[in-house]
Amino acid sequence: MRDIVFIFVIVAACGVALAHPWIGVLAWTWISVMNPHAYTWAAQNMPVAAMVAGATLIGMIITRDRIQFFVTREIMVLVLFVAWMTLSLLFALDRDGSYEMWTKVMKIDFMILVTLALLYTKRHIMAFVIVVVFSLAFYGVKGGVFTILTGGDYKVWGPGGFIGGNNEMALALITVIPLMRFLQMRMKNRWFRHAMTLAIVLTAAAALGSQSRGALLALIAMGVFLWLRSGTKIVMGLMIATLAAGLLMFMPEQWSMRMHTIQNYEQDASAMGRINAWWMAFNLAKARLTGGGFNIYEPEVFAQYAPDPNLFLAAHSIYFQVLGEHGFPGLGLFLLLAWFVWRKAGALARMRDAPVEVAWCRDLGAMAQTSLVGFAVGGAFLSLAYFDLPYNLMVMVVLARRWVERREQEQEVAAAGAMADPVRVRPA
Repeated sequence: MRDIVFIFVIVAACGVALAHPWIGVLAWTWISVMNPHAYTWAAQNMPVAAMVAGATLIGMIITRDRIQFFVTREIMVLVLFVAWMTLSLLFALDRDGSYEMWTKVMKIDFMILVTLALLYTKRHIMAFVIVVVFSLAFYGVKGGVFTILTGGDYKVWGPGGFIGGNNEMALALITVIPLMRFLQMRMKNRWFRHAMTLAIVLTAAAALGSQSRGALLALIAMGVFLWLRSGTKIVMGLMIATLAAGLLMFMPEQWSMRMHTIQNYEQDASAMGRINAWWMAFNLAKARLTGGGFNIYEPEVFAQYAPDPNLFLAAHSIYFQVLGEHGFPGLGLFLLLAWFVWRKAGALARMRDAPVEVAWCRDLGAMAQTSLVGFAVGGAFLSLAYFDLPYNLMVMVVLARRWVERREQEQEVAAAGAMADPVRVRPA
């Protein structure tokens, strides 16, 4: 039954995307972030994302909807990063083995650029935020209930794709929590706000229930950032402390023991394997300007560049992942993109005297910065450099800032028109 419903939704989304391609990018984002086809039988291996993307691109050609192509420094850096990853593929240690991941990354980044061209109104941006939030909040609520009912004895796992593992699922949930808070700030109905509060608590519980040490560090980092940015530090501190104490009460002893291994990482084989992979990536980047390509986590590569050639793992760090795969220039572009998005989100958050109509952009900028803090800290221990979510944050921030600038320009034009054509008073 779920297969029939899912296929019907996909076919309907493709049909609507032909007329309104901005709906198509929302459907593509839902599929890419949530992986809903993982819960079906017949549609599991169907190219549903490609179907929706194809309908969206056709819709861009035949639609009468407005399409805006524009360039910002974030978009320029993203394009340069894509070009550099393509160059690193050409000089990859294993070009054939790297090709599959390269095509996956290119599809994601291409659709990010398409999304930037198709979404431009407040309605579009809010719809995009809602799709991203509920694509992950579904797993947060479900995983939080599971964690509470089982007392945290079992790990929370993801549906597959980029977020198939427990650690990856936890980081995605942590990153989306501030966006859930943003939606809650825009809700007028009291019961909806209470429901979102419950969803946020359950999502945090699911992140802890994954038993991910990186998730714990990311949660702490976000809490500290929110406390520092808060105008009422005592109230915010009490709220964070109460929430943390309430969640930790449900965590079993095995969870506490695993978290304590952060202090004794030298005795943890997983931690030492990651450090060995980080050194391999660093040595590889020093030896090759373009890095080794997407497929470098092989015994022969570790034998040449790692301190311990017999201990090989994936990078488990967005920073060392990009460094090893694309060299120092690739890491520089990756960090530059993150810095530009951070700055633009900060510019939105600093609009203290913004009118009521623009307040949503200010709140979105503040919460996007909080999400970036969580992803930056948690991502230091996971290989999620190409996951859609941080690039979706870039889309939200860039589009919100462009919306503000366009509104200011329209107001300036209207004011100039009023000055040039004053109202004439007819004599009595």
